[in-house]
Amino acid sequence: MKKIIALAGSSSRNSINKQLAVYAAGLFENAQVEVLDLNDFEMPLFSVDREKENGIHNLAHDFYAQIGSADLIVLSLAEHNGAYATAFKNILDWTSRINNKTFQEKPMLLMATSPGARGGASVLDIAAKRFPYQGAQVLGTFSLPSFFENFDAVHGIINPELKKQLIDLIQRIDF
Repeated sequence: MKKIIALAGSSSRNSINKQLAVYAAGLFENAQVEVLDLNDFEMPLFSVDREKENGIHNLAHDFYAQIGSADLIVLSLAEHNGAYATAFKNILDWTSRINNKTFQEKPMLLMATSPGARGGASVLDIAAKRFPYQGAQVLGTFSLPSFFENFDAVHGIINPELKKQLIDLIQRIDF
């Protein structure tokens, strides 16, 4: 059975991106889903001085190992001021010191959502362009606009058009 790591690029306990990532990961057949929570990898802000004094933080090694254990990564990014959430960026910064190919050439479904009509489009665009340099094989991207109008905790995506877009994308992903 294939292993999917699902996570959100958000430290919010009620992350809408985590809800989307878990939902999307659950749509894959014959896969075991493990959900990561960024709060389990909270580290001091990365700096070369901290790294020089203390080495690479153990939680960065733990995160890197988790990513390495995946057959597929399902990641949905929160958008903070048009870019990554600080908590997510900090984990990337620490982990990149182990290996700049943070995502270890793993296939990835990259997504974003937000309460607004753009659905995290800015951060999704940044990540889709950047993550291949960090070792992600981005197999597809998906943006869910207006989360609270288009997603229900029980039924998932309730907008038929958007649901079809995601299901079609997932069906094209072979990992």
